Amino acid sequence: MLRIAITVAFSPPRVARAARAALAGVCLAVLAGAGGVLIGGAAPAAAETRAVVIMYHRFGESRYPSTNITLEQFEAHLRELRSGGYRVLALADIVDALLGGKALPDRTVGLSIDDAFLSVYTEAWPRLKKAGFPFTLFVATGAVDRKQSGYMSWDQIREMARAGVAIGSHTETHLHMPDADGARNRGELERSNKRFEEELGQRPSLIAYPYGESSLAVQAVVKEAGFAAALGQHSGAIGSGGNIFELPRFAMNENYGGLARFKLVANALPLPVADITPADPMIGANNPPVMGFTITGPVKGLNRLSCFSSHEGRARLERLGERRIEIRVKQTFPKGRTRVNCTLHAGDGRWYWFGRQFYRSPKG
Repeated sequence: MLRIAITVAFSPPRVARAARAALAGVCLAVLAGAGGVLIGGAAPAAAETRAVVIMYHRFGESRYPSTNITLEQFEAHLRELRSGGYRVLALADIVDALLGGKALPDRTVGLSIDDAFLSVYTEAWPRLKKAGFPFTLFVATGAVDRKQSGYMSWDQIREMARAGVAIGSHTETHLHMPDADGARNRGELERSNKRFEEELGQRPSLIAYPYGESSLAVQAVVKEAGFAAALGQHSGAIGSGGNIFELPRFAMNENYGGLARFKLVANALPLPVADITPADPMIGANNPPVMGFTITGPVKGLNRLSCFSSHEGRARLERLGERRIEIRVKQTFPKGRTRVNCTLHAGDGRWYWFGRQFYRSPKG
């Protein structure tokens, strides 16, 4: 039997409970379709702008299971990418295609690593180099400047950059950006960009939000700072209709880094949506928020769409007309991060996947 897991990395137990509920729904649909019965309609044509981005942190560091991937798991991922009909592209190429409306090969995958832990240099990079796969390393400059234990040095980062590894920003101090005001966030980006220029000779064009947290105000500061795109930590496939400053990534860790799950997410398809509400992932007075989206593509079987929130589990869906989906939850979003995932079987063992991460300030 195929085993499948939903992303719950870097989350409290309530997220794990929601993920297990989501897993049950996905598995039921997989089993129903295993005999060749198409559930949810045919997958879309290949010539589209879509991709999946995978996120890693640590490699072979078993003391940190919530952010670590075992070397055996990582090597299995690389074997799958080599033999499974994927096209591994640099994140910059994926972003360029999104901005330019260019088609990407089917099963395009981008690889990203956050935080510049030393095991990236000692374990991940040699394996990725041998496989010939490009990737982006997102660096929080403060930890490197402080020579913090367990992190790479500027000499090591410089060596990787000169060898062709793309370096992205992860701010200076890895702060909770939605809790900071605009002046502090601008200062973080200015100081980290200055350090990148001093050490590497150039500024990054991509940024990954610390903890995946953002807001419309944070996104505006990031855009103002000159970044071309920004990535979060919410699950989902990237499509042409998404927010370039709120791009999803599938997180890998020991508990959710098995090969079956990797295949599931690497083959995910973006659910074609527009008119996403709320526009701001920062939760304010309207809690729970009114969530919804409009389906824009030729997706069939919408009655089989399932959505889950990390704080409540399966959500009730209300369909308005043929294409509008509203997500109803009863409980208010707790302080911190809350994730919402919506999935629909697309045929041929693939799934449409749309996700968002919301943030409610602990200060509120």
